[in-house]
Amino acid sequence: MTISFTDPSTLSHAQLEEGTAFAPRFDAAGLVTVITTELGTNEVLMLAHMNAEALSLTLQTGIAHYWSRSRGQLWKKGETSGELQEVVELRTDCDQDAILLVVRQTGRGAACHTGRKTCFYRRAAVQDRVAVLTDTGLPKLFNPSEIYKR
Repeated sequence: MTISFTDPSTLSHAQLEEGTAFAPRFDAAGLVTVITTELGTNEVLMLAHMNAEALSLTLQTGIAHYWSRSRGQLWKKGETSGELQEVVELRTDCDQDAILLVVRQTGRGAACHTGRKTCFYRRAAVQDRVAVLTDTGLPKLFNPSEIYKR
């Protein structure tokens, strides 16, 4: 069963921003940006993208599905690693061009393919007028080379 969405071009500005029709505004590549946060902590776990199929599967199954731009394919989060994301709530922003997922992170609690809880494990700083990244010290909850056999 595929879930259908309202075409945003058929809605007025007021309907898009205040109405009840779910009309995701996919970009030219057919994608919408998704921010994923953890239930309870509200920590941002990751940023990803969904196409209509991934969004439909997420709504149908209650498990987060994304579109992998690097691999060019549908991606069921945690299918390989066991770090599934159970969707507690799916929200859209005011003009429906971004989605917020609130999830219960399963497995060892790692949302990032590097084995960390969050994909945001580095912070940017400037040293001698050069931008550099420094690790925040988040531990790896699993060894990616064992999980992904790279």
